[in-house]
Amino acid sequence: MQSHVVLSTFAGFGIMYFLFVNGVKMDVGNMVRPGRKAAIIGLSSFFVTMGSSVGLAFILKKCLPMSSSLDKSLLLIASSQSLTGFPVIVTLLSELKILNTDVGRLALSVSMFCDLIGISIIATMFSINQSKPGDPFGFLPPFLSVVIFVAAIFMIVRPRLVKKYKHTMDTKAVDEKTIVFIFILVMVCGFVTDAIGQHFILGPLVLGLAVPDGPPLGAAISSKLDTLATAFLYPAFCAISGAKTNLLTIDLQSLLVTAILIFISSLVKLLAVMLSAMGMGLHFMEALVLGLILNAKGIVELTIYNLWFDDKLIEEKEFALVMLAVIVITAIVTPLIKRLYDPSKQYLSAKRSTVYQARRDSEFRVMVCIHNNENVPTIVNLLEASHATRETPVAVTAMVLVELVGRSTPALISNQSGKHLQSKNSSVGTSVFKALSLYEEQNQGCASVQSYTSISHFQTMHDDVCRVAYEKLSHIVIVPFHKQWAIDGSIESVSRPIQNLNLNVLDKAPCSVGILVDRGNLTGFASVRTPTTQFQVAVLFIGGPDDVDALAYGCRMAKHECVHLTVVHFLMFGDENSKDRKNDSHLINEFRQENIGNNRFLYVEEVLRDGEGLTSYITGMAEYYHLMLVGRDHSDSPLLEGLGAWSECPELGIIGDILSAPDFKTKASVLVIQQQRIGGKMNNLPCVVRNRNAMVAPEEFHRPPLIVDPSNYSFSVSMPLYDDPYK
Repeated sequence: MQSHVVLSTFAGFGIMYFLFVNGVKMDVGNMVRPGRKAAIIGLSSFFVTMGSSVGLAFILKKCLPMSSSLDKSLLLIASSQSLTGFPVIVTLLSELKILNTDVGRLALSVSMFCDLIGISIIATMFSINQSKPGDPFGFLPPFLSVVIFVAAIFMIVRPRLVKKYKHTMDTKAVDEKTIVFIFILVMVCGFVTDAIGQHFILGPLVLGLAVPDGPPLGAAISSKLDTLATAFLYPAFCAISGAKTNLLTIDLQSLLVTAILIFISSLVKLLAVMLSAMGMGLHFMEALVLGLILNAKGIVELTIYNLWFDDKLIEEKEFALVMLAVIVITAIVTPLIKRLYDPSKQYLSAKRSTVYQARRDSEFRVMVCIHNNENVPTIVNLLEASHATRETPVAVTAMVLVELVGRSTPALISNQSGKHLQSKNSSVGTSVFKALSLYEEQNQGCASVQSYTSISHFQTMHDDVCRVAYEKLSHIVIVPFHKQWAIDGSIESVSRPIQNLNLNVLDKAPCSVGILVDRGNLTGFASVRTPTTQFQVAVLFIGGPDDVDALAYGCRMAKHECVHLTVVHFLMFGDENSKDRKNDSHLINEFRQENIGNNRFLYVEEVLRDGEGLTSYITGMAEYYHLMLVGRDHSDSPLLEGLGAWSECPELGIIGDILSAPDFKTKASVLVIQQQRIGGKMNNLPCVVRNRNAMVAPEEFHRPPLIVDPSNYSFSVSMPLYDDPYK
């Protein structure tokens, strides 16, 4: 008995702090102002399910034999089927990695609105339950106590917290005293709500809603409590709930009645959500998935069933039945959603959208992603080098990527006014907005800029990137490399979440993708606009569609009056008559033809025998350039043999991995380009046939001796192997 009391107390504290943290992460604005679509779907989901479930419970009580305990509990079980808990939905969406999708965002809004309705009804029912029989106004004192408590929290506590941290987004500004005070206040609120006749979890939940979400305060609280609440207290509560469940008490008749009630209630809820969602413009499959999501069960239901069980509103058998129902519904809904909904299909493009194709377009559409202020100078330089003119303007879509911390709801914000950036992000968004505005002013009439901020988890951030790239018909998405260099040339920081983000973008993007290895701070950010110095760019061409896009981008840069482009075509000795080489030569000649008379364009062929000669040549040339462009994947060239046994960064391909290696001594930034995949497969140009489906695994680079002498075993001189029409 004593151990049971200890475990119950521990579980109570666990669920109290878990719901407090979830309350902190909820956006109260979205809860009370959900939007027309979410409000209609939420009202349909809640009240249609409530009415049909309670009505069905009355019918079952009259038509089917059942035990007295189930007869007493059936209306409660029926009413619980209308609940849609925000903590349940956000956990499910995060697990399925669909938090950033349109369906995911709508499900969050609907669940928050349903939570508001559910909390209000439950608080009212608790107040009515305390009234004396025969007193029609007996519920008013406890109900007014709840209203006064909520008003005090939102009119006294919240304004003070908002005012204190109004002018900072830095979580370090939150002192430990404030955190400890709030943690103590959680328990005080639980005690107060218990004293006024409500359940003790109401107080912490209301306090969590009153705490401003996001940085600095919401993020600081989440960082302190998230691991404890989600990895320890919440599982402990679930384990204790499981220990209280005795499946042996379930009889077949009770199981049948409960199964009929829950199955029909879930079906009605699914249909109510689907019909209202389709009426609001959603497609059938999206409406079906939304209905399945809102049918999910979890911590909210467990909490309510434990509450009823502890208050003797349901018996041991009914508690076991509803706990079993939660497990079964979760086991059915989760794999069904995985099977039916793939968010990447919404931005799969059957139309080619590559840098190579952009040569024939009137507008070059570039999307750049930015994590911090250090990314800005090199990206602006890259945009400037892209040569915006009135004939071939550059349309830039910039997306500031911010990790979602201290809130559950992701956001995709259009930053067409500076106030959005200031309120949702720190100085990063403001600096980006100013730098891109200056770029647009300096290229007035030739360049346009639209900027966005994506606030999301790194696991799902690629959905926002790919979605906006698809909507803007971008030719290329440029994302920063996950490593940053210090000014002395050492690696300053490494972010594995950003690396995973880049891999997801490479896999899902509806256009070409460039990964920018930024070493701009090593050269003092040499500017393309500086007329006294030529911005040196090199394209390394081995073969394949990715190299074609790199060449196309480089040749676009060569038209800029301050850019000098060198194209180095690496050829395998003794491979003169191969079909691939002829195809490559035909395509390169096309670009050379476009640059006849351009003295800032230099084409060089280097005939080599093996990979050691290739790495030696690249090592020797790298120090002379500000930017190097290379494709991610190449043909199965013997030049790459022996270079692909190990890889630290497979997203860069073999040559990109060499150029970004910590021991590769260069100050040049590197842009590694992958041409667009269509239908999940690599693209093939009509004149360049390559097998790109196999992933290349590059090895760690160890720099060999510098090879620049033509008498060496690898030739490092220009050797035309076919008739050159430009002589």
